[in-house]
Amino acid sequence: MNAQTGPPARAATPAGKGRGTASPVPGQETMQAIVQDRYGSADVLRLKEIGRPAIGAGEVLIRVRAAGLDRGTWHLMAGQPYLVRLVSGLRAPKNPVPGLDVAGTVVAVGPDVTRLKPGDEVFGISKGSFAEYAPARHDKLVPKPANLSFEQAAAVAVSGLTALQGLRDAGHLQQGQHVLIIGASGGVGTFAVQIAKALGAEVTGVCSAAKTGLVASIGADHVIDYAKTGFADGAQRYDLILDLAGNTPLPRLRRALTPAGTLVIAGGEDAGGWTGMGRQLRAVALSPFVHQRLTSLLSRQRQADLEYLAQLIEAGRLTPVIGKAYPLHQAPDAMRDLLAGRARGKLVITVADVPPAPRHFP
Repeated sequence: MNAQTGPPARAATPAGKGRGTASPVPGQETMQAIVQDRYGSADVLRLKEIGRPAIGAGEVLIRVRAAGLDRGTWHLMAGQPYLVRLVSGLRAPKNPVPGLDVAGTVVAVGPDVTRLKPGDEVFGISKGSFAEYAPARHDKLVPKPANLSFEQAAAVAVSGLTALQGLRDAGHLQQGQHVLIIGASGGVGTFAVQIAKALGAEVTGVCSAAKTGLVASIGADHVIDYAKTGFADGAQRYDLILDLAGNTPLPRLRRALTPAGTLVIAGGEDAGGWTGMGRQLRAVALSPFVHQRLTSLLSRQRQADLEYLAQLIEAGRLTPVIGKAYPLHQAPDAMRDLLAGRARGKLVITVADVPPAPRHFP
């Protein structure tokens, strides 16, 4: 296949370079994007016309059809915990366009890319998906399953990878085990319930009363309203607990584990701190001194795992749960709803279907 290069390298916001959101220069191809020039609340997000991003040798340019929203994107927007700024930029975001989850159509490929071509429908992880166009490494994308809409596909990568790796890799889940998923109705939780069932577990989901029906509908064997039932009182013991909610004390979680059970804490609950991983660090420090295995999770963006998720979807064993879709200009409202805990499943951003402008190559 003949490789094709992307738009001009002089784009105003090339991925990973610089901090400005300067207006495009005359003759430069442009796009609509959500941008931020400082850390803060959702109020820092605004819609702006900027230059299209350049792509590197191993990257592709995606015409974005939908973008997923997740807690990781919120952390990068807010610059909290402060540890994330060592990667994202100390004083302001290096990449002013937020968004990780992406689904869309490849419109250009770098010279080192052979596994994808223009016209391919893909999903995965990009560099700034809250925009009409986004660059992405080719090895962080996989073909979109035919039985998924773009909105559904945009919900998969970040949350699906966290759920899969939390259960299988960190949790060492085995067929027939009893699993407790705390936060089962959220973006990661709805994937975790279905993946745990696909791996042969008996699943108990914990969520609010208003969302118990949703969790039952996606396959949970038992559903617990966290406000009414002491799910960690020790009356029921679990082989594996995947904690996605981030507020149950370690001693209570240990009482709900079998004597040799595993606790996996995913995500940072104390976002205002320096690390955002207070309970995780305490759990890891305690683990060598007890029979139970206490650990945390930092998910990895692996192409093989994206392909595995796509296989589960194609087989009908995993279906993304979309709580609400927002047009691009309402991305700040979507972020506010995410932070307020209003999400049932995943929230997604849709991008208007406009004809792509002609590509100009140097």
